[in-house]
Amino acid sequence: MNLKRVGPISILHIVALSMTMIGLKNHVTILPPILEVGGRDGWMSVILAAVIMCFWIFILVYIYKQAKQRPLMEWLQEATGPKTSTIFRYVVGIYLFVLAAFTMREAMQWVKTTFLPTTSIIVLLIIYIVLCILLATSNIQTIAIVNVMVLFGVLVLGFFVAFVNIQVKDYSLIRPFLEHGWEPVLKASIFPAAGYIELILLLFLQQHIKDKMRWYHFAIILFLLMGLTLGPLLGAITEFGPHEAAEQNYPAYEEWGLVTIGQFIEHLDFFSIYQWLTGAFIRVGLLLFISIDLLKMKNKKPVWFILAPAFFIICMILTLINDNLFLFIKGNYFLITTFVFFLLVSIFLFLIAFFHKKTTKKEKRRMKGGKQSETNGGETGSSNNKRTIQEE
Repeated sequence: MNLKRVGPISILHIVALSMTMIGLKNHVTILPPILEVGGRDGWMSVILAAVIMCFWIFILVYIYKQAKQRPLMEWLQEATGPKTSTIFRYVVGIYLFVLAAFTMREAMQWVKTTFLPTTSIIVLLIIYIVLCILLATSNIQTIAIVNVMVLFGVLVLGFFVAFVNIQVKDYSLIRPFLEHGWEPVLKASIFPAAGYIELILLLFLQQHIKDKMRWYHFAIILFLLMGLTLGPLLGAITEFGPHEAAEQNYPAYEEWGLVTIGQFIEHLDFFSIYQWLTGAFIRVGLLLFISIDLLKMKNKKPVWFILAPAFFIICMILTLINDNLFLFIKGNYFLITTFVFFLLVSIFLFLIAFFHKKTTKKEKRRMKGGKQSETNGGETGSSNNKRTIQEE
């Protein structure tokens, strides 16, 4: 099978999509629980989790190689049969649907808290859900192009706030190292791991990639995600101190409040609106895109008349939860659940790939053995015929 030029997007597009989709989670969402559990040593948990996930990447690469860049569900159905693949399809599809709803709820909460406090949450949800579903019902090429366009601005603004705030950073605040031992670091490492493990979603996009991905492509993405997490985390600790940073809901946003250029330029935190909204737009849109594909909603009608209302209802239910309670559920339960869920999915797919490979090898051996026996039988028969003719 020729693996070159399989789909419409390149590996570079996949790297960019990972930076936006998973980067929003690692750059913003997971910082409060890391600071709360890990304290000033929380940055160590980010590195530790990345090192541990390096070993998990080889599981991902193994599954990718066995699927041979075909649609994952097509390969899974061939390996396990229609019943198992259908159950898997719906379980993962619905979970991604809920994952997108959590991201939407968090984004709208931030919007309402920061700059639109008097605007109805229903109006905000309707507008943003329509935009995200329009993106999700397009094709992967459109999503990749839109992402490249918005990601450039996000990266420029990210480096801007990091360098401008050097004047207020105090790196002595990250010392003493391991003041409470390794236990907080180990406990906090599950939160960045909950972001890293979303790399498994690339398996659901493999049929759209032009070229074959290698193990180092996954490693590069993991390294970039680690950097996206370390930047704002170290920034929050060195700018606010570990205790104050842990009290903040969104430390990455609060860092914008410290930006000043000279004596007359300040209050540039409106730039963070662009970062937040574009990141949430791509993340929700791509999660829904994969979910729609898994749920086999090929036409746009069922998406708009079934999926969109259901998504709106779930988002509305989540908005009814108190903000502090929502953050508590997200930090203490949902992030951990996400890590466990995708870990189980990866182990399941690995076992399927491993045993399917063994079964395929056995079948090939049987086929070869059958052909050889047929050939030997034919040769024996022809030699017997020759002997009979000679005797006559």
